[in-house]
Amino acid sequence: MVFSFLYLAVRALLGALVRSRRGLHVKDIELLVLRHELAILRRQVGRPQLRPADRALLAAAASHLPRSSLGALLVTPRTLLRWHQGLVRRKWRQLPGRRGRPQLSSEVQGLVLRLARENPRWGHRRICGELAKLGFRVSPTSIRRLLGQGRLGPAPRRL
Repeated sequence: MVFSFLYLAVRALLGALVRSRRGLHVKDIELLVLRHELAILRRQVGRPQLRPADRALLAAAASHLPRSSLGALLVTPRTLLRWHQGLVRRKWRQLPGRRGRPQLSSEVQGLVLRLARENPRWGHRRICGELAKLGFRVSPTSIRRLLGQGRLGPAPRRL
């Protein structure tokens, strides 16, 4: 009996507030009902499984909500911040794989070593120029490093 009286009183109060100009609007009551339904569902359902699209939508919408409404979200603001940091980390991550310049092909490596052995007075810059005439673009530093790996010394001492 008391519960039904309380129900009728709340219903009459809400009706009066909707009809008055300064009171609640229909959309405010709708939001109140939706928030209450959400509270009921949170009590009944376990932890929701969010997909990446759900996370992106929640994070984008939460940035436009006032601070007072952040408590009504499924997740905490700290979780939103963690999701954002993860997105930024994935965007600016270095792709896996080798860094630096690609290795010289075995054909070019053999050609460099052959030119160095057959022409002991040629330095790494001269070999670079000769390879450029043949249509191969190899830097002098790569040639110098390759000569060092092949245990061939500098040009005048290679005799």
